[in-house]
Amino acid sequence: MADWTLRESLATTSGTVRWDRFGDPGGEPVVLLHGTPFSSYVWHEIAPALAAAGHHVHVWDMAGYGTSDMHPDQDVSLGTQGRIFTELLAHWGLGEPSVVAHDFGGCVALRAHLLHGARYRRLALVDPVALEPWGSPFFRLVGEHSHVFEQLPAALHEALVREYVTSASHLGLRPATLDALVGPWTGERGQAAFYRQIAQADQRYTDDIQPLYPTLDLPVTVCWGTEDTWIPFAKGQELAGLIPGARLVPVPESGHLVPLDAPARLTSEVLTFLGA
Repeated sequence: MADWTLRESLATTSGTVRWDRFGDPGGEPVVLLHGTPFSSYVWHEIAPALAAAGHHVHVWDMAGYGTSDMHPDQDVSLGTQGRIFTELLAHWGLGEPSVVAHDFGGCVALRAHLLHGARYRRLALVDPVALEPWGSPFFRLVGEHSHVFEQLPAALHEALVREYVTSASHLGLRPATLDALVGPWTGERGQAAFYRQIAQADQRYTDDIQPLYPTLDLPVTVCWGTEDTWIPFAKGQELAGLIPGARLVPVPESGHLVPLDAPARLTSEVLTFLGA
């Protein structure tokens, strides 16, 4: 998996999304969801480790992200992503997989389960976007003026995205990793897509489901980077307190990008949770 390539695709109402799966088809299915402004690449170390442990691992790039379609007037909202994820589960024939979801992926997984009837065996939430209020000052500024930011010269835009993505890591990202995360957002198409997904981000998509967290009736673990400057660790404590029986796992020396700051630690925690 040195070259992270998603080999399969599914046509949806918001364009074609790319996906792939690894490991033993007879193994327990596990689905990994990424957040924003990232892609399935955030799982490039953890996915093969889970597959090597005997799991059948599924990954995908959300509509408008990574290698999936990006086009003008595209609906890439969290509401749409939740519906697409439900479609993907049906397309994969997964009745009750375990799900591991990071950042926006947490909201997507929760919406699919709570609003669209997707069933999971277990759910691991990693620094998810799940509670109000959310959105950094930068995120809100861009969202309110996305049409202005879209006009930035390409070099300035790329520098902005690099700085923004870098700020999600506590330990710092390797150059190749940073390039892989930033790459989809460059070029005319990628630049427009970057601001499109921020412009369509809306807290109402978590407001819809936040009152339903106490009704969750499945094993849930909440993993959170203790040095997360995007969504503070206190939000992890709050979220775990709202979900019956949820276990909170602090991940020390890790920022918001736990899958890249602490891949070995997170893999260990996920494997323990899957085997519980």
